[in-house]
Amino acid sequence: MELTAGLGSVDDYIRYIEAGADECFCGYIPYAWDRKYGTVLSLNRREVRCCSVQLGAFSELEILAAMVRAYQKPVQLTFNSLYYLPQQYPEIAEIIQKCMKIDFEDYIIADPALILYLRQQKIGCRISLSGEVGEINSAMAGLFEQMEISRIIFPRKMRPKDMAVVAQACAKRSPGLENMKYEAFALNELCQFSGAFCNSLHCDEMGYLCRVPYRAGVGKSQRKDSILIDHQEWDGTASSREYTSEARQCGGTWDSPESDFDAPILGESGCGLCALYDLGQAGITHLKIVGRGNHPDRMVEDIRAMKRALEILDASKDRETYQKRMKQELFLSGCSKNCYYLPANL
Repeated sequence: MELTAGLGSVDDYIRYIEAGADECFCGYIPYAWDRKYGTVLSLNRREVRCCSVQLGAFSELEILAAMVRAYQKPVQLTFNSLYYLPQQYPEIAEIIQKCMKIDFEDYIIADPALILYLRQQKIGCRISLSGEVGEINSAMAGLFEQMEISRIIFPRKMRPKDMAVVAQACAKRSPGLENMKYEAFALNELCQFSGAFCNSLHCDEMGYLCRVPYRAGVGKSQRKDSILIDHQEWDGTASSREYTSEARQCGGTWDSPESDFDAPILGESGCGLCALYDLGQAGITHLKIVGRGNHPDRMVEDIRAMKRALEILDASKDRETYQKRMKQELFLSGCSKNCYYLPANL
């Protein structure tokens, strides 16, 4: 499995590649778009200027393109908005064509209508289906095969065993999907919301809704693998929610920090390291390390940790052996208990 890391600044590309990233992804919002449409009509749902979250000048893309040619590690550009206005599609197509002229061929797109528009306009860029699209099944993957999708990024909340079902079904039903690449979230920024149904903004003008402290757990009246989210303030004593011991041990009851940029524990804002064995068995080809806006030093540590985890995985014969060795070596400061994939769902 290869590592794809979130890039917030062109200055960090070389550091991430030398740390072990096989590719990067980043946002690009031209100033002309920002001035014309502002924050609400987002290009990639990351309208942030106060810190390094995305590129904002074409000259930065030109510098990054030169680095990509030198290091031969690709960069995907993200267009993660769930929808666009009709008049915006030609503008986005023009932006993509301009980027393709300096060798950016790979794009992460969430809006199916934009994908269809690009194909109708005969724009031959490589497209990864964003994890913001929502739940994925084999029939849906077959539909997007007609749009020449090269990679499917599974949503954050999809279980590895469900990913395996999709990959296996796609390979059986369509020869064109045998070489499909699959990507899963593996580290950082586990969100309590489903991206496909989230209309909150990530911008300078207001705090992110996903940064609001919350506590997750398994409800008494719910199935064992169902996670409930309660946004009310907890006093740590009596509560209408009861949690199983499994949820307490595996990250089901965790209070999100107001800021995880300086998280001292590996994967404190979201960790999928224990699931790497199952993700590999499911057919995942790429692991996403989310990190646009994170401190570059923390991202370098995350990339190195993930790379080492994959080395341990390659040397392990089964899941138990891998998890034991990985935890002994990488969880020196303790487990974050904020699991992307609970053991019961692997």
